[in-house]
Amino acid sequence: MSPVEITLAVFLAVTLCGVAWFGYHLITQNGRLMLRMELLERRLAEQGILAEGVDPATLGRPPGSVLNDFALPILGGGTMTLSQWRGRKVVLIFMSPHCKHSETLLPDLAAWLAEGAESDPAPVIISTGSAEENQRFFGEHRITCPILLQEETEVAVLYQAMATPMAYLVDEHGATIGRAAVGPTAILRLLRDPGRAEDAPSNGHSRAGSHPSLASSRINRDGLKAGTRAPEFILPALDGSEVTLSSFRGKPLLLVFSDPHCRPCNELLPRLEEIHRKSTDLQVLVIGRGDAQANRDKAQKLGLTLPMALQRSWEISRAYGMFATPIGYLVGEDGVLVENVAVGGNQILALAGTRREVSVRAGS
Repeated sequence: MSPVEITLAVFLAVTLCGVAWFGYHLITQNGRLMLRMELLERRLAEQGILAEGVDPATLGRPPGSVLNDFALPILGGGTMTLSQWRGRKVVLIFMSPHCKHSETLLPDLAAWLAEGAESDPAPVIISTGSAEENQRFFGEHRITCPILLQEETEVAVLYQAMATPMAYLVDEHGATIGRAAVGPTAILRLLRDPGRAEDAPSNGHSRAGSHPSLASSRINRDGLKAGTRAPEFILPALDGSEVTLSSFRGKPLLLVFSDPHCRPCNELLPRLEEIHRKSTDLQVLVIGRGDAQANRDKAQKLGLTLPMALQRSWEISRAYGMFATPIGYLVGEDGVLVENVAVGGNQILALAGTRREVSVRAGS
């Protein structure tokens, strides 16, 4: 071999050794990191804080995240939305009546509420399970803040809150401030000193104060306004046919977004069926969300004959500007929205009551 060839061979050998050494250390370092993450995940799951199989690295939305609106039943009656807190900071606390750490938080939370019930930020609890379970769970303590019930974990999944107890500090525009607080100690610290969350570094994410608000977000989450042309859609119906918005032209249409696992929706549907059967000047269309069979089973159980279409997830809700159920729109015979979005059963039924005025305007 020539001197040049020998030099080249030595260089290649040294380079390969360096790459091998770097790869070995990278693998061992990643292995240690994975073991630590698995240990952390296992400990959190064993303590009941983290849902089984959830990656801690994906827990919680980053600071400055604009949260989707919701409409949830209040324990004790009524419906509450996130958007109705616009203009005021709020702490959303995710809890569960089956979580021992949520139970640990309750006495201290009750004491904190007793010290300053009109505090800012305002605490709002989002819990899982039946009303009866939650009444027993919260009944032993004087919890004076609103307690909202999700059917399963639909809002928790949307907010990446797959641990209990877990809380977000939300600003006046509906965006998260700082990172989520996980566990009783962190939540109490957040309640007592919310300024610490506001000043916390965002690790590369925008702070809530400089993040676009809900009003400037590219995705509308507040619902479409009156005077807007209702977005067209083509959706499968429960009977296997297709449903389009344009096929309802000619009469006002009450368009309602529902979910088979939504308790307020299921309380509203029989009232909508009554309107569908008795009204001659108002059409009704329900857009169900999720599994087709679950929607069919619910329709059969409630004896529904009104037309029902299906969206797979939130694709049509997104076009109509609100990720929540039940919500409704009154669409004029020309396809233009007559009123702003109605949130909750009472508002939707009130919206249906304007049909005569719409019919009079249409006939003039």
